Amino acid sequence: MDKPGKSLVLFRAMADTDKIPDFFVYGEPSRSLEIDFMHVETVMERKSVHFGEVAPHKHMHMAQITFWYRGGGTYRYEDRSFEFSAPAISFMPSGVVHGFSVGANTDAIVISLADEGLETIHERLGAAIERPLFIASREDDAQWRHLDQLAHMTLAEYRMRDGESRHVLAGLVQTILALTRRMGRADAQQPSPSHALGVALRRMIDRHYREDWPVARYAEELATTRHLLDKAAREAFGKSVKAMILERRLIEAKRLLMFTIRSVEDIGRESGFDDPAYFSRFFRRHAGDSPSEWRARKLAQ
Repeated sequence: MDKPGKSLVLFRAMADTDKIPDFFVYGEPSRSLEIDFMHVETVMERKSVHFGEVAPHKHMHMAQITFWYRGGGTYRYEDRSFEFSAPAISFMPSGVVHGFSVGANTDAIVISLADEGLETIHERLGAAIERPLFIASREDDAQWRHLDQLAHMTLAEYRMRDGESRHVLAGLVQTILALTRRMGRADAQQPSPSHALGVALRRMIDRHYREDWPVARYAEELATTRHLLDKAAREAFGKSVKAMILERRLIEAKRLLMFTIRSVEDIGRESGFDDPAYFSRFFRRHAGDSPSEWRARKLAQ
């Protein structure tokens, strides 16, 4: 149940935007992630770090799905607080402040995946989960049993990891997200107008990032100002409008390098870069390798 209280007041007090830690996984400094990054572990595998009290934090480059299969406690995100008993599931997009307090007998499976990989899964689903969700069981039903099986299969596949695991894991996570989206339709909180504008911007960038639109064109198309649009982008995704456009181009370039045999020059043009030399410099600056080096490294993994 969603309820306020002293714990929520404490969470709000701790959630100062200048002090909220930005983690890779809990307790580890944030770092850049590859497009296909995924990490799966249980909450209690990190109990020596948090002892069941996970302070407010965020992940700026990845989303997390957490399936609580045992025990209960208090889960918090932004200004909401939930007392829960398993089963329960949460979906936290990147940049959302969250934390929890749970007992020693509580455990969950946490699936962390890079924003770029999440975008790919959302495209396959034909829709995205664009807001944070926390859903607790109302009654025993088949959907919760399916989620339990899928989450444990995901953990087992991640631990086994062979040549096919990347594809198997993507399929499992896609199914978990589809079930979570269906279960969360009635529970989803309506976004603020600014957050909704940020989401609309991301959808428009997905359609037009190849066309080299200036920020002013996006503002015009969305009937707003550059200032308000940039504010919405930072509220929803923690990035400027320009950074979102460039990031979307980089995501597309990485996808094409990974999953096609097209030339680097062709991929640059397809991603919105008419100048091959500029594309190579841009890619190296943001990915650490030239497009050819990055492709060779990924194929060798």
